[in-house]
Amino acid sequence: MRSTPHILVVNGTKVRRPVFILGAPHSGAELLARAVKRSPGFHLTTGRHGVLRVTYAFARQPSIATERERGAARVLRDACAEAWLVSARACAQCPDECRELAGLPPRGRDRAGQAVRPGGDPAEPCVEPSGIVRFADASPDLIYSADVLLDAFPDAQLVQVIRDGRDAVADMLDDERCLAWFKPGLANLDTVFPNPFFGVEDHTERSRWPRAAPAVKCALRWRGSVRLSARLRRQVPEEQLFTVRYEELVSKARRVGAALSEYLDAPISRTALTGLVRAGELSAEAGAGVGSWRERLTARQLAQVEKVAGTELRRLGYPLGSDL
Repeated sequence: MRSTPHILVVNGTKVRRPVFILGAPHSGAELLARAVKRSPGFHLTTGRHGVLRVTYAFARQPSIATERERGAARVLRDACAEAWLVSARACAQCPDECRELAGLPPRGRDRAGQAVRPGGDPAEPCVEPSGIVRFADASPDLIYSADVLLDAFPDAQLVQVIRDGRDAVADMLDDERCLAWFKPGLANLDTVFPNPFFGVEDHTERSRWPRAAPAVKCALRWRGSVRLSARLRRQVPEEQLFTVRYEELVSKARRVGAALSEYLDAPISRTALTGLVRAGELSAEAGAGVGSWRERLTARQLAQVEKVAGTELRRLGYPLGSDL
């Protein structure tokens, strides 16, 4: 049972129906986040330290969230509230990724690490507080905290992005930060099993993990994420979950933008979304487009990915090589 609504006011605005954008690593969620951030009335953040610290704690050790229940929701709600604050001091701690989503240039840093404009003055916020109507967050790996998000914000609207796992794995293999999770010092399979974050669900996968190829580990992470997405679809009311196919986002941006606007009951610029796609603003998260796995994955890597995640690929409508 979800908790009762909690009254939260940030920057003088009551937080109603906050939006959270979810997806597997390199699902393309960042492109959708750009469109939302650039839409009037929205204040979208991503990668704020407090939110990442909490969500990764829950992702890597789910028992923390399940054992603390309402306490976990309160901690995550407080982290989001802090991230959504708009002031020179708060925004100075915002990562450059968040500013880049707004289409603004990266800021410099002073000796204390605070953000400054080129002239050395404190950096201005990227949004006007008086114009904020809705709040949103698109921090990486929020998918692992979806249950806690809905406990913290019972009226939240979730947007999840689904992408061909082979394209996602190809991007993951080129992402040093993503691969860093697989280092022995960070892989916590000895203490957390089954492990949703790494997608390891049975003892065979656990025993093979140390010597598994990077493509296998990336495929397990993608598989685990989309299985969480499927569970969300079964458990969350239709009015609180909207699923976007990355491939449709790229090929039918205006149609997706219209559907998203209807779901959020807020204007998401279809023209802006189409412009982002045409401009190729897919960034490192989804930078190589649709079907690039054909050129980027070796035959061995492709076989590894399809062996691990073939069932989920087929279920989502992505035919395997053997199906063609």
